[in-house]
Amino acid sequence: MEPPGQGEEAMAVAALRAAKQALRGELRQRLRALSAAEKRRQSLLLTRKVLGHPKYKESRRIAIFLSMPDEIQTEEIIQDIFKQGKECFIPRYKPQSNHMDMLKLLSAEDISSLALTSWNILQPSDDDSAREEALAGGGLDLIFMPGLGFDKKGNRLGRGKGYYDTYLERCMKHPRGKPYTLALAFREQICESVPVAANDVQVDEILYEGC
Repeated sequence: MEPPGQGEEAMAVAALRAAKQALRGELRQRLRALSAAEKRRQSLLLTRKVLGHPKYKESRRIAIFLSMPDEIQTEEIIQDIFKQGKECFIPRYKPQSNHMDMLKLLSAEDISSLALTSWNILQPSDDDSAREEALAGGGLDLIFMPGLGFDKKGNRLGRGKGYYDTYLERCMKHPRGKPYTLALAFREQICESVPVAANDVQVDEILYEGC
């Protein structure tokens, strides 16, 4: 027999997982319906918001994702990071795990030297050991957070791998402490409510059209 309460806990976990999967499916449909022109329009609008944002202006060490087609495009933000003389770090995801590192990008042009993964994401290769990992050095001031969906309380629905939640736990152990987290979202990714578990880390701020 299961100990008292264990059955209910397992049911709650399964219900949360199902709710997240259902919302992921709905959000993927919404994103598929967005035209390339509309994604470009909202990406440009958010780029302007970022470049004028006080947290971005004061941050020196910044981690940012290399965007996939269904995400706010980050190329122009990356170019500005280098133009302003800031330091730029990008994710390297380890498949079959929830481990991610943030490795230093040397220039905006450096992106073209990166390897394409089976997920169709550009990232430094496993044998690229010369790059600084952000937490092995001075930590981070700011992390731009990707995600499939967000609500206005700062709850985030990722793609289900847990990379960013796990990385933020590591950040909290760094002497610099947790960096400010800024999510970039199409307005179609803003939900009434995102189902979350106790270990899901809230985002400090979400930028989207109309916020």
